[in-house]
Amino acid sequence: MHDVIIIGGGPAGLSAGIYAVRRGLSTLILEKKILGGQLPFVREVENYPGFKSILGKELADRMVEQVKQLGVEFLVGEMEDMNLKGEIKSIKTKEGEHACRAVIIATGGEYQKLGVSGEKEFTGRGVSYCPTCDAPFFRDKIVAVVGGGNRAVSDALYLSDVAKEVYLIHRRDKLRAEQASQEKLKEKGVKPILNAVVEEFHGDVMLKSIRIKDVETGIPAVLNVQGVFISVGTIPHTEVEKKNGVAVDEKGFIKVDRNQKTNISGVYAAGDVTGGVMQISTAVGEGCVAALSAYEHIREPYWKKKG
Repeated sequence: MHDVIIIGGGPAGLSAGIYAVRRGLSTLILEKKILGGQLPFVREVENYPGFKSILGKELADRMVEQVKQLGVEFLVGEMEDMNLKGEIKSIKTKEGEHACRAVIIATGGEYQKLGVSGEKEFTGRGVSYCPTCDAPFFRDKIVAVVGGGNRAVSDALYLSDVAKEVYLIHRRDKLRAEQASQEKLKEKGVKPILNAVVEEFHGDVMLKSIRIKDVETGIPAVLNVQGVFISVGTIPHTEVEKKNGVAVDEKGFIKVDRNQKTNISGVYAAGDVTGGVMQISTAVGEGCVAALSAYEHIREPYWKKKG
């Protein structure tokens, strides 16, 4: 049995692992895909303290190396179910059940879809959610990025070094990204299309164009592009947690207090799965707080004891 099991190996889960094991807790990180979460797919990180600029994969590799050196155990596999009742919790995978005294949920989420005609049909044939993965296929081609937040602007900037022309489509009249990043759009020649939404994807074997609509006038237009990168948000991975009593908000994000505690004793959550400001530094900070809260729950240090 472990003291704490961390579900998810992204920045939040890795940070939680560092703080948990340094507090003397036997720690297991369960990750269903690759360690680092979505970080390895981020081209360049320019807002993480200590680095003026660093590749997402390099930052992820450094985090993973540090966690492994500290002695955190890892298990690659997908959580199938969980039992959070009582003092001893259990996490079920195909390999078996794993018991612990505290659980930290850091499962992140998946890319949100637009849900419009042609999106599913052209996914992998012009529609993508990962520029780092697919940008090489669009060298010297015309592409569009859909979204207005930090990730969307970062994607557009990255693609501007590869594609012939880049459009940035956002449904509002202003972008939500950091001002510093927005200023770089002009330098890179990215063309914003504001107050517009994508209504349809068109093509034959491959994507050839999209139909967009001005949200103020309702006037449609056709934009000839060979690629569209969708960057409109995250849907949290919380289905198993909800089924087992973890409280979530109307969007499915796990509700936590300032100590990253959920509504169930001994269960904590950190990172994108809690919503809010979805940044690497936020995830790392929440992972730290969750681990320290788990430590207090398990060890009951002198400052927590009454009397």
